[in-house]
Amino acid sequence: MNTVLEVSGLTRRFATIVANDGIDLRVQAGEVVGLLGHNGAGKTTLVSQIVGLLRPHGGTIRVAGVDAIAAPATARRCVALQPQAQAPLDGLTPRTAIEIAGRLRGLTRADARRSALALADELDIGEWFDRRATPDGGGISGGVRRLTAFAMAAVAPVPLVVLDEPTNDVDAARRRRLWKTVRRLGDEGAGVLLVTHNVVEAERVVDSLVVLDRGKVVAGGSPSQLRGSGDHDLQLEFSLDPDGADPSLPEVPIPIIRRVRAGRRVLLTISAADAAAAVSWATALRSSEQIEGYALAPATLEDAYLAATASTDTHAKETADV
Repeated sequence: MNTVLEVSGLTRRFATIVANDGIDLRVQAGEVVGLLGHNGAGKTTLVSQIVGLLRPHGGTIRVAGVDAIAAPATARRCVALQPQAQAPLDGLTPRTAIEIAGRLRGLTRADARRSALALADELDIGEWFDRRATPDGGGISGGVRRLTAFAMAAVAPVPLVVLDEPTNDVDAARRRRLWKTVRRLGDEGAGVLLVTHNVVEAERVVDSLVVLDRGKVVAGGSPSQLRGSGDHDLQLEFSLDPDGADPSLPEVPIPIIRRVRAGRRVLLTISAADAAAAVSWATALRSSEQIEGYALAPATLEDAYLAATASTDTHAKETADV
C-alpha cells in the first residue's frame, strides 16, 4: 500500500514546552487515520508542521514521498487542509469559495463547478450555496462556514487530506453527512488524517487511531485493538451522586479489565461472561442509593481513550481518574 504521510521522531518545542515529543505516524492511501487527543495535546502543532506552517526541531516528515522539511512548497501541493480556525470566507459565497479551491487544485472550471455542486448536495448546504458571507458573521452561519471549508478541502483529489476538527459548529444531521464524505474520500483512494477530540463520532469512520497526550503518542491501532476487547467485552457505567463515594473502590465483586473515572461517571470494562453478576451488583448499588443509575453496553473506545491519556491506578489492571 502507498504511504502518503510518514512522520518519524517529530519534535517541536515552544520555549520550554515540548508540544510534540518524538511522534511517529503513518497514513496509507485509502486509509482514514484518526488523531485523538485532549485540547493542548499537540494535535494542531503536528498538523502545522505537516503542511509547512511550522518547522520541526527534530525528526522527519514525508508527504507523498516528498521531504516536507526540505521541500515544503512541493509537499504542500500534495495536501488539502481544513484548518481548525474558520476559513476567511467574507465576501464570498460557498459556491465561489469551493470552486476557487477546486481551480487552485488544478480542476477545470467545469469540473470545479460539478464537484462543488456535488458536495453541496452531499453536505446539504444548497440553501446557502449562493448566499454571501459578511464580515460581521452574517450571511451564513458558523456551521455552514465550517462545511464550506470542509468542501474546499474535499473538492479535488489529492494524496493527503488533513481535517482539523472538521465538525466544530456543525449540527448533528450534517455531521453525519460530513462523516460519510470523509469515509468516501478514503474509499476513493485519498489518505485522510482526521484530527478530533470527538472519540465517539471518529470511531464510525476511521481505519486506525493514534492517541496523543502531552505531545506524545500514547496509544495506536484499530478501534478494536485500542478497546483491547476483541469486541467481546462490555462497559458498565455508573452515574454517581454529586457528593457520593465511588463504589468501585477499593474492591469490586467481579473482575475488572479497566476502570476509568470521568467526573461523576465511572466506566468499568468487564468480560461478557460477568454480565449477570455485574447487573446484580449494580442493581444492589442503586437500590441502596450508592449510585444514581447504571448502564451496561458493549465496550466503546471512550474508556480506552480516557485510560490512555491519564495516570494508572493500582486498583485495576488499567484504571484512571481524569
